[in-house]
Amino acid sequence: MRKAIITGLAGLALLLGVLVVIGWHALSTPLQLPTEQVEFKVPAGSSARQVADRLHALHILRHPGWWLIYARLSDQAGSIQSGDYAVRTGMTPLQLLGDMVNGRTVQYGITLIDGWTFAQAMHALNADPHIRHTLKPVDYPGLIARLGGPKGMSPEGWFYPNTYFFSNGATDVSILKRAYQAMRQELDHAWDTRAPGLPLKTPYDALILASLVEKETGSAKERPLVASVFVNRLRLGMRLQSDPTVIYGLGKRYHGGITFKDLRNPSPYNTYVHTGLPPTPIALPGGPAIQAVLHPADTQYLYFVATGKGTHVFSKTYAEQKRAVIKYQLGGDAARYRADKTKPQAGG
Repeated sequence: MRKAIITGLAGLALLLGVLVVIGWHALSTPLQLPTEQVEFKVPAGSSARQVADRLHALHILRHPGWWLIYARLSDQAGSIQSGDYAVRTGMTPLQLLGDMVNGRTVQYGITLIDGWTFAQAMHALNADPHIRHTLKPVDYPGLIARLGGPKGMSPEGWFYPNTYFFSNGATDVSILKRAYQAMRQELDHAWDTRAPGLPLKTPYDALILASLVEKETGSAKERPLVASVFVNRLRLGMRLQSDPTVIYGLGKRYHGGITFKDLRNPSPYNTYVHTGLPPTPIALPGGPAIQAVLHPADTQYLYFVATGKGTHVFSKTYAEQKRAVIKYQLGGDAARYRADKTKPQAGG
């Protein structure tokens, strides 16, 4: 009798050992998928069994029972997180379970572009199908306060241009909060290390001016020069005369090309009419534009004009600016300069 019991226990141990080997082989054998990668969604509230059954139904898991047993024995069955997961050919069932327990979901990305307006940024967010849209236009005026900033502040310019990665279903507010915090960090650091003697009273002044520089040029080497023109004009009490502020003030009424009438538009953003900075930024400035404003080139330039080749010519005097406008914008026609009422005579 005793011998039979020992024999039975040995057989059971052998069977269990075989089962462990079989199960471990099933769990450690790389998955074979019809494509390189399959996206698998775990809905909120799913049980481990439901996940295993669906993985099996989609021909991702060949042995869902072993997967489920391991998940339960390792105390991971109740820790599977909802979300979208990338199941790749070559990963093992154990690796897939690890991804789900640790919430390593598929990451999507959205890029906020330097020079975009807040409206353009919101259009991109609203067009992304992986973002949960919670904001409506009525919420925009209070958005900065909601993100931890001052009440009543315009959201224009406050979101750092960069690519932000997120899981499916992330809210627009969560992405904007990260972009706002990134801008605050960039702006505060730049302000703390700014050049001395600038005619800017607050970091917000720097943000506003940086947005003008961002819209005026995409050239990295020109940003400190453009910034120097604006800084020199502020010091002298001259109007900034920046075309992008005119365009921003026109809003939907701008259809390409600035007319003499546009330059007289009484919008508070029109720096041909009003002295000093516009009331808010006019776009999202990148870090280089912020640095250029707080570390402008040391020049005596008061004017610049586009050459038509992606660069600008900078001038110290109105006479130099006039010659540059005639050469680069009017094809050398001085008479047209005297008669032309559609182009600015000076300034940015």
